[in-house]
Amino acid sequence: MTHPAWEPALAALPECWRAALGPAFAMPLMDALAAFLQAERAAGKAIYPPEPLVFAALRHTPLARVKAVILGQDPYHRPGQAMGLSFSVPVGVRIPPSLRNIHRELAADCGLPAPDHGCLTRWADQGVLLLNTALTVEEGKAGSHARAGWHGFTDAVLRAVDARPDPVAFLLWGGHARQRAKLLTGTRHRLLESDHPSPLAAAQAARSASPFAGSRPFSRANDFLRAQGRDPVDWRL
Repeated sequence: MTHPAWEPALAALPECWRAALGPAFAMPLMDALAAFLQAERAAGKAIYPPEPLVFAALRHTPLARVKAVILGQDPYHRPGQAMGLSFSVPVGVRIPPSLRNIHRELAADCGLPAPDHGCLTRWADQGVLLLNTALTVEEGKAGSHARAGWHGFTDAVLRAVDARPDPVAFLLWGGHARQRAKLLTGTRHRLLESDHPSPLAAAQAARSASPFAGSRPFSRANDFLRAQGRDPVDWRL
């Protein structure tokens, strides 16, 4: 049975996600996660993103329309940044360093001008699932909810995408995302792995076998989709 705390979120999802994730919402770990989040908020802690946006990635990108997945670690942990879409910030919010590096790679890869904002909603609405492995975080504490139980749920999301017959490009950036590759068993998909787009990873790129800069994830994803008879992503922002 689904915990009452999750019932509104489940009801707000597209039907294809409700059918695929109903059992995941009913997992015992989701009961414990609901209790954890309620206790954290009751203690006065700021949790991001705001509660109505926790499952925004699933609402923007129905399972039946997923053509690519960009997997992040957890939401931004500063006020006003997190919007429930991995790597994305609302228009008007300062663009975080990792996202600036994503913009640079987009320009180098596809010849597109770097946008003056960090909102990636346009990608999500085209079928790019912007998923984090943990869907919440405490203010100022990156990774603080990594062990709260979210991984069991987001692994179920990845398995649901993997199980679909439609070919999907998975963009796995950084060690945390690349660990999820073992969940993706469908041979019809394409896994595009590289280092994380963070400045820290960029500083170590000379010693890396798979740096983010120059990895051309956007054009490679589209080449794969076209080869599989699927419409490419319009990466313009």
